[in-house]
This record gives sequence, C-alpha cells and structure tokens, in this order.
Amino acid sequence: MEPTIYLYFNGNCLEAMTFYAETLGGEITGVFRNGDAPDAASRMPGGDDLVMNMAMKLGGAMVMASDAPGEWYSKPQGFSVSISPKTMTEVERVYAALTRDAQAIQMPLGETFWAERFAMFTDRYGTPWMINFTGAKTMG
Repeated sequence: MEPTIYLYFNGNCLEAMTFYAETLGGEITGVFRNGDAPDAASRMPGGDDLVMNMAMKLGGAMVMASDAPGEWYSKPQGFSVSISPKTMTEVERVYAALTRDAQAIQMPLGETFWAERFAMFTDRYGTPWMINFTGAKTMG
C-alpha cells in the first residue's frame, strides 16, 4: 500500500497540476471536469470547467487533485509535499520554478546539517513544498 497525495485548489487545479507535471516531469493521466458528470446531481457546485478529479503520475507515485469550489476550499496546512531531486542542477531548476510568485518562503534554498540543499515554501497555487537534496550527506 502506498499513500496518494490529494491536493485541493481554489479554481485553478488544471493550471496548477499542468505546471507541476511540466516542472517535475510528471504525466497527467486523467482529467474529469464538472461538465463531464452525467447529470446535475453528480456535479459539485460551480461551473462546468471546474476539475472534479485529476491524476498525475510522478515517478512511482500518483498525485491527485480537484478544485474545491467556494466554501469547500480551505487553505492547505499541516503538511508539505516533499520532493528529492537527484542532482544539484535539478534542485536549483525546480526551486526556481516552484518559488516563482510564491505565497511564502519559510526557508530559502540552502545547506543544512542533513542536506546539501533544503527549502520550505508555499507556491503561488497555495501548495506547501519541501525540497530536500542530501547529496553527499546522509540522514541516519
């Protein structure tokens, strides 16, 4: 059994997940919009373009997401999506892309006692991230 990350967005799910797929090398495997539902009772509140469910394969993991219209949406908290790029070049590229127009940067990309590079931030879509590149350092 493997956990699946499920993200909620405030009306910009398709834009955010497409950006994540392009930036992180993921593959969008499915998108179901509100308008794809068979009848009105099967739809969530809001327009036909809202995403009801979307899936992206990222390495061996699945990342799923949807829009959460109106009062259904709440700001993500209490977790971060943690990624570990394989090279310093990839770390710097991904960090630059994901922090462009970031809502907050709690820890800018820098060295720690456990990693050659580590960062914590919330991207422009409201998703909290951690980037961890241990490099030559090891974590226990």
